[in-house]
Amino acid sequence: MIDPAPLPRWKCLVAYEGTAFSGWQAQPDKNAIQDHIERRLAELLQTEVRIHGSGRTDAGVHARGQVFHFDGAWRHGAERLLAALRGGLPPSIQVRTAEVVAPEFHARFSAVGKIYHYHLVHGEWADPFAHATTWSVPRRLDVDAMRAAAAALRGRHDFRAFSAFGGEERENTVRTLARLELIEEGARLRVEAEAEGFLYKMVRSLVGALVHAGQRKLGPERIAALLAARERTPEVETAPPHGLFLMRVRYPAPWDDAEGGR
Repeated sequence: MIDPAPLPRWKCLVAYEGTAFSGWQAQPDKNAIQDHIERRLAELLQTEVRIHGSGRTDAGVHARGQVFHFDGAWRHGAERLLAALRGGLPPSIQVRTAEVVAPEFHARFSAVGKIYHYHLVHGEWADPFAHATTWSVPRRLDVDAMRAAAAALRGRHDFRAFSAFGGEERENTVRTLARLELIEEGARLRVEAEAEGFLYKMVRSLVGALVHAGQRKLGPERIAALLAARERTPEVETAPPHGLFLMRVRYPAPWDDAEGGR
């Protein structure tokens, strides 16, 4: 008996405003981003479909450049697939691109880097049209102190103290933080973080530490001590999820693209 030909593998880029959803990963309440996309693909392909994302985002976190893949026998081309997906998903979930790729591509395991942005305002409250995607810090922050703290965090370190593992043993917690920058536009701040990969809640922990630095509660020397101690303390706050965006997942050629932004 001849084995059937493997199904085509599709690589898709999706953006979403995460406020109303239970995060990326499928949940019992069936209200995760993955749940919505899988239901729509099952309707289109008339069979159950499992999608595989580049990684999880928590409830309330947003994305401009999340990537997922699935295997499915859609025979009508990428444009019609995009139109069909967009017509059956909530408006706050939009699949932006779709393409057939080699079967060895994997949205998670083929990734070589990720870029996140975190949005906040300080010294005032975000306006009504931005509050769902921006952390409001009522008191003015010392941005120069935040930049000094960011410099102490950049590079290759053990970031266990800036993750949320709860003390249990996990995989290697060493990461190379290639970029951690603050972009200032009046009262608005954007934190841009790039690494080959991030630990659980690491970006939100980095932002929380930067805010404490801006409040003169945490300096570069203490950050270096926390990195060396590998122990989570209340000095590292986890920033709220709603300011965080997954902007781009990076892949080696030929799978990489700049659609997710920088």
